[in-house]
Amino acid sequence: MTTFVDRVELHVAAGSGGHGCASVHREKFKPLGGPDGGNGGRGGDVTLVVDQSVTTLLDYHHSPHRKATNGKPGEGGNRSGKDGQDLVLPVPDGTVVLDKQGNVLADLVGHGTSYVAAQGGRGGLGNAALASARRKAPGFALLGEPGDGGDIVLELKTVADVALVGYPSAGKSSLISVLSAAKPKIADYPFTTLVPNLGVVTAGSTVYTIADVPGLIPGASQGRGLGLEFLRHVERCSVLVHVLDTATLESDRDPVSDLDVIEAELREYGAGLENRPRLVVLNKVDIPDGQDLADLVRPDLEERGYRVFEVSAVAHKGLKELSFALAELVAESRAAKPQEEATRIVIRPKAVDDTGFTVTREEDGGEAVYRVRGEKPERWVRQTDFNNDEAVGYLADRLNRLGVEDELMKAGARAGDGVAIGPEDDAVVFDWEPTMSAGAEMLGRRGEDHRFEAPRPAAQRRRDRDAERDEAEQAYDDFKPF
Repeated sequence: MTTFVDRVELHVAAGSGGHGCASVHREKFKPLGGPDGGNGGRGGDVTLVVDQSVTTLLDYHHSPHRKATNGKPGEGGNRSGKDGQDLVLPVPDGTVVLDKQGNVLADLVGHGTSYVAAQGGRGGLGNAALASARRKAPGFALLGEPGDGGDIVLELKTVADVALVGYPSAGKSSLISVLSAAKPKIADYPFTTLVPNLGVVTAGSTVYTIADVPGLIPGASQGRGLGLEFLRHVERCSVLVHVLDTATLESDRDPVSDLDVIEAELREYGAGLENRPRLVVLNKVDIPDGQDLADLVRPDLEERGYRVFEVSAVAHKGLKELSFALAELVAESRAAKPQEEATRIVIRPKAVDDTGFTVTREEDGGEAVYRVRGEKPERWVRQTDFNNDEAVGYLADRLNRLGVEDELMKAGARAGDGVAIGPEDDAVVFDWEPTMSAGAEMLGRRGEDHRFEAPRPAAQRRRDRDAERDEAEQAYDDFKPF
């Protein structure tokens, strides 16, 4: 049964926002008390949070689909819907978040570090929030936005100061068991260690963590054996320790050739491993043949510039010197790292000519289609109930005020041309008809209810109506594209 997982594909979905409510206040002797529809609640987020008590991604291996709750719709009486509950997913320290293409989205290191993997949708506004001096009784409300969703990949890279690397059965697990309180599984056959083991070592005033990385073999950097599965656990380590077996029973191996093979794999893998400080441990010198071989190869290793330590995990020989040497390297590495700066807020103002949307001309079967892309237009489309004519008119007004109609004219759009708002796979397409500067004013001012206005004399109403008609006709002549 699998007990350790360090790479999973997770399917996350945030909650959708609740729809706004279109309602009119009614009570005895007040049949038209005004709009009182409440706003919809916000959808819940999906957030990854580093938790020190979590050491594996096993839970997400068994249950890869995670979804936050939706926001509740608004109600009459100015009652807003309840927000959806955020879904918090605990992950181990050192978890890297990637998209399906392998691009890094977040690197979560340090207890409490968080990343919003999927953001909940906004709740739709009710008609009470849409009311204004000009639109006193909106007969519509905005829809809630759908929450973000998609697939992400979680990879665990062990956070440790020292990594023990070497061939299978070189004695790495035995070494970490005597240097720290860790109790890994130990046996005399290759690939006993199938998961990284972590231990905490105290040497003088320095406390550091040490990781036992599963055995590497030739071709590990290309994925042979357990190579790529665990080479990434070495990436965060500050110091590398080559554990060489001086008592191997394989006739075609010796400590120097083992070192050359592992060094070649580290260089091939990259990630800056070739530049990490390192030292060499000649293990199993308690065996007579092991001590003889250690005496034979030590001069060659020291000639290459390595610091060499002869140890025996069984006889507890040379462990104190090794632990203090590692503490010295770890302290130097920590001192060399730049001091963490205080949190900075980076302000990136928009360009003065940034309209917030783009209009591009495309060809579809020989016919021109003008595609509108931008955060606001696409969000407004998602919030619109296209079964409500008044809501569609409100969308037209918003797009017009944003300047979409002017940009369509500049791009050469003519009446009847296709206009698509949104990406190709999820766009709203319609035939464009030029409107007035305030959005189809010839049809009357949308969202107004004259029953809420004080009565006017009949002559005044006729004069106002004639003036509005003349203004609309003049505006239409001014904005005709041909």
